[in-house]
Amino acid sequence: MDDVDAVQAQIARNMLASGDWVTARLDGVPYLEKAPLIYWLIALSYKIFGVTDWAARIPVVLAAIALAWLTAGMASWAFGRRAGLYAGLCISTCFGLFLFTRILIPDVMLTASIALSLWAFLRAIDESERRPRWWALALAASLGVSLLFKSLVGVLFPVAAALLYLAFTRQILHRKIWKALHPVSGLLIALAIAAPWHILATLRNPPYFDLTMRSVAGQYHGFLWFYFINEQLLRFLNLRYPRDYDTVPRLYFWGFHLLWLFPWSVYFPAIAKLSFKPADRAGKTRLLAICWVGFVLVFFTFSTTQEYYSMPCYPALALLLGSAMAAGGAWIRRGTQMLCVLFAAAAIAAFTLYFLVWNLPTPGDISEALRPHPGAYKLSLGHMEDLTVASLAYLRTPLLAAAIAFLVGALGTFRASGQRAFLAAALMAVLFFQAARMAMAVFDPYLSSRPLAEALRRAPPGSLIVDHHYYTYSSVFFYTNRDALLLNGRFNNLVYGSYAPGAPNVFIDDAQWKTMWLGQERCYLVISQVAVGRLEKLIGHERLPVVATSGGKLLLTNHALVE
Repeated sequence: MDDVDAVQAQIARNMLASGDWVTARLDGVPYLEKAPLIYWLIALSYKIFGVTDWAARIPVVLAAIALAWLTAGMASWAFGRRAGLYAGLCISTCFGLFLFTRILIPDVMLTASIALSLWAFLRAIDESERRPRWWALALAASLGVSLLFKSLVGVLFPVAAALLYLAFTRQILHRKIWKALHPVSGLLIALAIAAPWHILATLRNPPYFDLTMRSVAGQYHGFLWFYFINEQLLRFLNLRYPRDYDTVPRLYFWGFHLLWLFPWSVYFPAIAKLSFKPADRAGKTRLLAICWVGFVLVFFTFSTTQEYYSMPCYPALALLLGSAMAAGGAWIRRGTQMLCVLFAAAAIAAFTLYFLVWNLPTPGDISEALRPHPGAYKLSLGHMEDLTVASLAYLRTPLLAAAIAFLVGALGTFRASGQRAFLAAALMAVLFFQAARMAMAVFDPYLSSRPLAEALRRAPPGSLIVDHHYYTYSSVFFYTNRDALLLNGRFNNLVYGSYAPGAPNVFIDDAQWKTMWLGQERCYLVISQVAVGRLEKLIGHERLPVVATSGGKLLLTNHALVE
């Protein structure tokens, strides 16, 4: 897809092709804001399976599997095998994990690494553990890996949760605890894993020590300043430049977890009945899970945030849910009854929408019926606002599949309890995910520019120009594997690196574009259909022959192709 999905995939390809595994680049411009481990893993997948879109997704798939295994394993260790099964079901079939692993972001990898860190922490200080030293080493290694997935938050979250746990259990000053954790050797291990890349990135992208707290356009302060001060501190304070992101309102951020953990969020009230006294392994794990969830949510309450930023607390919620589901009780029975009602209501709604749009026409692709809201696209789910009733006509098959999934869930949980109800809910989620996958295929022309890229690959050679911004049509770069000039595109993610010494000048304005377009050399332009009017005013409609259209986007050329 366009945006971050193809961006991550192309950065990995650029690293593999160039041999530079230190500095990420887009269109030749240094891209310094993200940690590199996801790029390295995708590049390794390319090396093994070839450069394809499905190969780019293998690391995310493996991370999701690892996360489910770690969550189930930790719950089994703490609460028993039945709770392990339920915690594994919760994390692997919750809506949030499915939704936020459709795009190439490192959050599921970070979440798995944090889960390993905190499980290793508990086992390292567990007096009954036979190999505590090995778990202390695992804790240190996972912290180092987390730094390479998403920088400081990868260490902050597990360390803060562990310190809160030690404070609540009044062990924070116990020498025996710190001896078991081996903090000195652990620090050295974490640094051995994470420090080399940070040092190399700093040396290759000077200046080295700029501590200014002002983030403004046109100023370049090197990697170290941008990566740590601008991207960590100033972003947390909402003072970062460029301001290419938005933040979810706090009430929505908290409330959305009812959706992200659905269908299992109906059992949240049962968590309150659990014991959090650290008298045994189960109580200790529940207390740590509460510290884990609490710190992550409070942290993002005071920071700018996107919908998926709280994913690192999903395993902790799954642990608590699995423990509560295994314990049973009145709140679990009420949750199952509520789930049956919700499934039935959702099935009725989906069937109703299906029949309402049954006879609506579906010309072209789904972009014909969507209503763009560009102001919402700084949020990860901003495109959801584009949906209209007419657009649902293009989703008839996914709607029917979703309705059947909800119906299966309603029937499976009707008068059911315990494991039977849980398995029915998990089956509903799996069926619903297939419906969602079919819906994403319908959205492909709108969310991806692959058809334009395929048309460009078949067309005669020529210079490529992309309107607006790299992210907007990033899948064109991935599927054609070529660089391009960016028309009025020097903003957001690429603006800082564009001022780095030696950065290529890939940015042009309307005047430069007009000169190129009216010249003898063949050029191609990828542009949104709604933006063409601006160019028609410059050179006229007749000088903008169309090569291909898809999803409200156009591929134009300055010299008409001969059939």
